Amino acid sequence: MPPSSSRAPWHGLGATVVLVALAMAVPAITGWQVHVPFPPLNAVWDPRVGIGTVPALLIAGLGAWQAVGLAARLPWNRLLLAAYGTGLAWMFSLAYVDGKAGVGTILGTPNEYLTTARATTNLHHTLEIYVSKIPLSVPDGWPVHIAGHPPGALTFFVVLERIGLGSTFMAGVVVTVIAATTAVAVMTTLRVLGSEDHARKAAPFLVLGPAAIWQCVSADAMFAAVAAWGLATLAVAATRRGPVALLCWSVLSGLLLGYCVMLSYGLPLLAVLALAVLLVARSWRPLVPAAIAAAAVVLLYAGFGFNWWDGYTVLRRRYWAGVAHTRPTSYWLWGDLAALALGAGPLVGAGLAQAVSQCRTRITEPSGRVVLLLAAAAAASIVLADASLMSKAEVERIWLPFVGWLLVACSVLPESWRRRGLVLQVVVALALQHLLATGW
Repeated sequence: MPPSSSRAPWHGLGATVVLVALAMAVPAITGWQVHVPFPPLNAVWDPRVGIGTVPALLIAGLGAWQAVGLAARLPWNRLLLAAYGTGLAWMFSLAYVDGKAGVGTILGTPNEYLTTARATTNLHHTLEIYVSKIPLSVPDGWPVHIAGHPPGALTFFVVLERIGLGSTFMAGVVVTVIAATTAVAVMTTLRVLGSEDHARKAAPFLVLGPAAIWQCVSADAMFAAVAAWGLATLAVAATRRGPVALLCWSVLSGLLLGYCVMLSYGLPLLAVLALAVLLVARSWRPLVPAAIAAAAVVLLYAGFGFNWWDGYTVLRRRYWAGVAHTRPTSYWLWGDLAALALGAGPLVGAGLAQAVSQCRTRITEPSGRVVLLLAAAAAASIVLADASLMSKAEVERIWLPFVGWLLVACSVLPESWRRRGLVLQVVVALALQHLLATGW
């Protein structure tokens, strides 16, 4: 009889596949209206190939063949460059299955950011009236994505417009270039915290997988990158001994994480991951300066007229008067997890199950403890987000800031699992991009 840890990945993968299958089959068989076109994903059936198909197949094939071995052998700096370059190429090749329109066109649609950013001539005035235009009942109110987020995201796209990068294509390129740094930030965090071996093992899964479909041009992918670098700089701060370096890195981390709070109402949950980073580093010294810097970002926006709590309160009423009222809680409490599994890739279930099965032994090992606590913190954040009922559907993109930290759990899988699992991840990504139109 094999040890329980050798069976754990099979149990995790099996549970993930069953969850996804049920999330697809139950609405189709029963006629249950869950109010997305292709549950559990916000997508429609649209088989196609395009100019990006061949590059995507080549990257997938080469990655599945070489990525695990290269991640173990390359010098660290070259590995980071390879991770960034491969991730960027993977995102663009998947997007180009829909041609040039696959990069950025969605950002120019009326419900997205660019239309409003182009119409914003006075950002200070916009912040002053921001909350008043969130309710559904207000004439000329904000479109969905502007109303659904604090103004940090709009600010980002206003800046892009002002510096001449406000076309739909260029905005999409900028978002994707930023999004591709997420894997680098997660790997850097692991290494700074003393877990380079696990960073190398996790690298292929951070770079190649279905998440890239939503990372290319989705503003949530930009949020994920800012969040990842906020946590990476927090890890650097926690491991610095000099007071000047500690203060500088703590303030930078706080500014990034504070900006995350202004990007999405769900990103205060990053506090769980931030506490996990400090716990792993066994240093609470960055907490106060980072918290002060984060608060300063929120207070800066308040000084210009936007009150975060007021915005969240009004948004909650709008959300429950609209789409949240029609999407059944009894489906989306678990359907969200199925959407996450497709977005992150089904191997995430195997990695998490393996991590749980080895918890007692790895928690006493410094390197293993890093992976366990970060993955557990990401999982806890997702449970809290799910329980809030403020994320019914579309979490394949909304929860991108937590996906990379979940995927680090794949680093505890045996090498044979990692090699075969990477094949599964890229096959799922190719299938989703070529069979479904996700809008991203």
